[in-house]
Amino acid sequence: MNNLPAQVQKNAVAAIRISSLKQGLQGDSPDDQKQQIERFAKSHDIHIKKFFIFMESASKEEQPVQEAIDYCKKKKNNIQVFIIKSIDRFTRGGSYLYDHLKMQLSNIDVNLVDIYGVISNRQVNTLEHLDIKFDWSVYSPTKKTEILEAERAKDEMRDIMTRMIGAEIRYVRMGYRVRQAPFGYMNEKIETEHGRRVILVPHPEESIFIKKIFQLRCRGSVSDPDIVDILNNMGFKSRKFHKRDPNDRTKIIGSRGENPLKVKQMWEYIKNPIYAGVSVEKWTQDSPVKTKFEGLISIKQFNKANRGKVILSEKAGKVSVFKKQPPDYLLNKQVRNPKFPYKRYVMCPHCQKPLYGSASRGKMGNYFPAYHCNRGHYFRVPKKEFNETIEAFVSDLKVTPEYVDELKQFVIESWNEKQETVVSDQSVVKTKIETLKSQAQMVADKIKYLSSDVAIGYMEKDLVKIDQEIEKLETNNNDEKAQKTINMEVIMEYIGYFLEHLDDLLIHSANPLKKAEYFSLIFNQLPTYEELSLGTPQLAPFIGLKQPLSTALVRIGEPGRIRTSDHQLKRLLLCH
Repeated sequence: MNNLPAQVQKNAVAAIRISSLKQGLQGDSPDDQKQQIERFAKSHDIHIKKFFIFMESASKEEQPVQEAIDYCKKKKNNIQVFIIKSIDRFTRGGSYLYDHLKMQLSNIDVNLVDIYGVISNRQVNTLEHLDIKFDWSVYSPTKKTEILEAERAKDEMRDIMTRMIGAEIRYVRMGYRVRQAPFGYMNEKIETEHGRRVILVPHPEESIFIKKIFQLRCRGSVSDPDIVDILNNMGFKSRKFHKRDPNDRTKIIGSRGENPLKVKQMWEYIKNPIYAGVSVEKWTQDSPVKTKFEGLISIKQFNKANRGKVILSEKAGKVSVFKKQPPDYLLNKQVRNPKFPYKRYVMCPHCQKPLYGSASRGKMGNYFPAYHCNRGHYFRVPKKEFNETIEAFVSDLKVTPEYVDELKQFVIESWNEKQETVVSDQSVVKTKIETLKSQAQMVADKIKYLSSDVAIGYMEKDLVKIDQEIEKLETNNNDEKAQKTINMEVIMEYIGYFLEHLDDLLIHSANPLKKAEYFSLIFNQLPTYEELSLGTPQLAPFIGLKQPLSTALVRIGEPGRIRTSDHQLKRLLLCH
């Protein structure tokens, strides 16, 4: 064997490498390489002390085979030979990395050999006939061949990666899937005009939670922390992933995931266009691509749930993504300032944009609160006068009896729909509990056949964890059922009262922010201050009705009557 002394048996390590788990199963498997190396070692009287198996690409700068070289560096291991099948199984990083790795072995007098005989450890001195030796006169006759083989392995790796990644990029741009499925989906291969390709289909369990997130977010009446609590009470758990040994991908060294939902994670789900059937990623050059599969939600639901932060637009089969910049007034601190609650709901008569609210300081140190606008023009109304205008306008409103009846009917229908949703959610929880009970039974059955105390201990921990999840879900489900049934007759009485006494709801409410929010609901379009002063805003029924109703809110008195004092009217006319 390649200049290795035969009279003394050598100790060796052998390195086996495959680029992927699929390659290990289908071709050039670890067993095949091991069998070839063992036959080679036996024929050359070499004792293999240890095999190193690397299921990792060796094209990176940090080479997996370094672990085996470090093992050889320890004198107590007494290694003289390092056996590989071929140079491309040693590294595909090119001649530089090959020379660097081999030099480490040469420095500790360990010979690198391959079963094909390409690598030779024989050294030739060109001045040997003169009994003189220099560093430059000693060389390896096979060095050029080894370098060429190392470069060939690198070129082969480049060609393989170019074909594989290039094809995957093209398929992604066509709308197919090439990566792991995101939460809520699972991969499925189907026959297409481009051959068997992968698309995403709804996951039978995870998709329910994603749809629920968007449903609650679209509703607008549930805060994000409350949405998270609802999903966790339904049994939400993130996907479980195995942690694998970086040098041997067949070995599982731990796991991660199975965590409850958090608000930040929910935001990541909401802004991901993949749930609307749109792919946006690096391989699409951050351009939206309509996928070959249906999303879990519609584009309309996606836009409504994102509330303007991310907008999808589809025209003539082409999808566009817009990241809308928030208006300037939303970037200021204390947008929802209880001292100026109407600034989001009353517009400037000049620019039709929301008013600002602040208190300026006078020469004597006194503060003068006012609503104002200074976007290239001047408009200012003292806060006291502004509130008086709001109160005067609200006091002139009333609700028609027909509208009260229609609103009550709408509330009852909405309540029935919500009850159906609650029943559906309870069904999801019940299914989750049954699944966990089946898992617990399977774990309990496995424990019967185990003899290792360590293995039994791990299984018992899993069983305890499953029991805790079942107990939590059953407790939350029972709490939901134990809640008192809402008396809809009482609710109807409250609705009727507040519609007949709008001033209690819109003026005398204790919460100024809620009061302003209720105030905004009586308009078809947010009014300007001028329209409130003149009594001419576009009135509309309360938001949320399924069918538009005839105008239910009517003015008391003559429709054309101006309801402002002389000084208010003069000031409004001067604004023009």
